[in-house]
Amino acid sequence: MKRALNIGLPIVALVLVVWGAYQGLAVAPAERMMGEVYRIMYVHVPTAMMSLLAPTVVCIASLAYLMKSTRAADALAEAGAEVSVLFSTLCLVTGSIFGRPTWGVWWTWDPRLTSVAILWIAFIGYLALRRFVDDPDKRATWSAVTAIIISVDVPIVYFSVKWWNSLHQMQSNPSTVDPRMAGPLRINITAWFLVFLALLWTRYRIGRAEQDREQSTPTGEPKAVLRMSS
Repeated sequence: MKRALNIGLPIVALVLVVWGAYQGLAVAPAERMMGEVYRIMYVHVPTAMMSLLAPTVVCIASLAYLMKSTRAADALAEAGAEVSVLFSTLCLVTGSIFGRPTWGVWWTWDPRLTSVAILWIAFIGYLALRRFVDDPDKRATWSAVTAIIISVDVPIVYFSVKWWNSLHQMQSNPSTVDPRMAGPLRINITAWFLVFLALLWTRYRIGRAEQDREQSTPTGEPKAVLRMSS
């Protein structure tokens, strides 16, 4: 099982990403109003979805740690936070590339964009917190509480286009998208979801190895004493 996850999952994810890119760039038709520029949505939409899924994983893992204090839950939370930063970065970058020709600016303080940026910065701070706390139990507890507070931003990101007058378009669904576009989009969402799982699993294994190494490191060793001969 582990071998399939370690080797098979990344390979399948890579194949699907390539297939999805082909479908989005070569098979899907041009959009009636935006023309070819809309094609970046085949990366932007899946990465935006993963940028919300990752913090959800972090929140669930953090709650699990606070309830049971398991090292596995803490490792999963840390893995999810790093993956969240990665996908939030991709979401912001691709969104800016999409926004320049459609909105006329690389960045605007739109509620959706701003709330995603806050999520991105917050998890960078979360990871910094983990680096500055040496005690494993305190680090895990403080990080779990911090992650749960950060996760409040997830529903704000999702509902921002409904709650406020926003430049960002509303979420689409299959009934509002041409089937020739919806098919490639589903392939890309599946592909990037597998990329998400592969990265999460890999970082989780690294985190567990770091925990084992930290636990086996001797502590409280006597300090060396310099003896002066008289």
